[in-house]
Amino acid sequence: MTEHSVDRLDLTTVANFRDLGGWEGVDGRRVTSGRVYRSAALHDASETDRAFLAGLGIRTIYDLRSVAESEAEPDLVLDGVAGVHLDVLADAETVSAPDNLDKVLSDPETVAAANEKLADGSGVEHMLGAYRELVNLPSALRSYRTLFTGLLEGSPALFHCTAGKDRTGWAAASFLTLLGVSRDAVYEDYLLTNDMFLPAIGHVFDGFEAAGGDPDLLRPLLGVQAAYLDAAFAELQDRFGNIENYFADGLGVDAAAQHALRERYLDAD
Repeated sequence: MTEHSVDRLDLTTVANFRDLGGWEGVDGRRVTSGRVYRSAALHDASETDRAFLAGLGIRTIYDLRSVAESEAEPDLVLDGVAGVHLDVLADAETVSAPDNLDKVLSDPETVAAANEKLADGSGVEHMLGAYRELVNLPSALRSYRTLFTGLLEGSPALFHCTAGKDRTGWAAASFLTLLGVSRDAVYEDYLLTNDMFLPAIGHVFDGFEAAGGDPDLLRPLLGVQAAYLDAAFAELQDRFGNIENYFADGLGVDAAAQHALRERYLDAD
């Protein structure tokens, strides 16, 4: 366990929201708090939560969802805040989960089919493949390049996808790794999703169970597992060798820009 306390900000309609600051990075310097945030989707933010987010001074919101997701549930708009849409999985062969997941997973026929399919472990295999794609898809490389070069130009910033766990999870994991945060701490932040997102979608599990499904079979899909992040880091190792090469050769963020990111987002000695 790392010496880090996550500030569980009191948001009621935005799930999986947290500050990436506080983790120990290069030379013992801490990631600066109040500069980079991550979350799940923002479209249902209440007036209270909107006011809270506005009060953070966020300059840019990066939406990592697909075009279909963003069109179905348009992103939060705040005065003076730029919105940047980055379709990380545009080049993926599989589509994202439907926006009306709670309705889909409460249909008995759909649930029966899902139960049978998930029982054979195919759901986990799908997730492992999706995490490899977060590292190798051209659309992912383009999107994360824009995100990280954008972080060089201005902050505070927030990035999110639908659940704030996969596309957002890899963005956070790779960013923290570049800043020198230990692998254990990177995984600690990543796995917080199981505490900070799954309770917010309890109704999905309840509906699935009421329609005859086994809710435990859904958890690998709607939550996160260390094995998923393992797959992304293994893909990074195979293709690029290390995090610096991933940023330089994969994302086009060269050594000078990487140094600038560390200087911008790590506290002074």
